[in-house]
Amino acid sequence: MSSPKRWTVNSGSKFEEMAGYSRAVVDGEWVFVSGTAGYNFEDGSISDDAAEQTRQSLRTIAQALEKAGATLADIVRVRVFVADRADVMDVSRVLGQTFSDPRPTNTTIVCGFAEEAMKVELEVTALKRP
Repeated sequence: MSSPKRWTVNSGSKFEEMAGYSRAVVDGEWVFVSGTAGYNFEDGSISDDAAEQTRQSLRTIAQALEKAGATLADIVRVRVFVADRADVMDVSRVLGQTFSDPRPTNTTIVCGFAEEAMKVELEVTALKRP
């Protein structure tokens, strides 16, 4: 029996249930991953460092993509939200170290977050390869 065309992936984040969303939605070959902050959902911690928050966000995204049958290499679009313009280069370096050709598209926005501890949030779209 084939898998359903549209299904969800959850990470165990307290925010998913509270705000009524899924970490990711898989629709056919597409995977849409919600904005993912740098929280370690196993222990609820978050680093004070924007680069480490970016790495943790990518680990959470990688786990969601794996459950969806994809990898970081399948990402075609990244939206980056950063609280402080001064952190943009540190966040960008982590992304530059993570992605290789063909690199995904990227939009970076400086904005505020609901949680003061958050310095970065990443949202991605991936296309699963056959």
